Amino acid sequence: MHLEVLGGEFSICQVRNFTGINPDDEFLFLAKTDSEFSAVCRTESVPDNTINREDGWTAFRVAGNLEFSLVGILADISRCLAEAGVSIFAVSTYNTDYILVKKENWEKAEEVLTAEGHTVSAAPLAL
Repeated sequence: MHLEVLGGEFSICQVRNFTGINPDDEFLFLAKTDSEFSAVCRTESVPDNTINREDGWTAFRVAGNLEFSLVGILADISRCLAEAGVSIFAVSTYNTDYILVKKENWEKAEEVLTAEGHTVSAAPLAL
């Protein structure tokens, strides 16, 4: 699998609500359940109404559009990182998957993924 490295630092946030979040940000994931509101965004875009946050994440994107019939892509990536002791935070879109790892684990994650046969390169500038 080919993975693209996204530039910048990311934060995972628990927010009071989605008020004040800019939907035009380049990178933004929002989740709402019966018990919480969450946002994953670039650190410089963390909303003012954040209750809890975890900063210091970097991100890989699985390159290309993944068909829904494909099985085990995220499982394979998370397995090899878990075996190496690298914790992840994963999010998915209609087209692909994103794997976030803490900055201090970045080099180890890249080494492990490459050793497992994945290729890693910088992401194109536009999403």
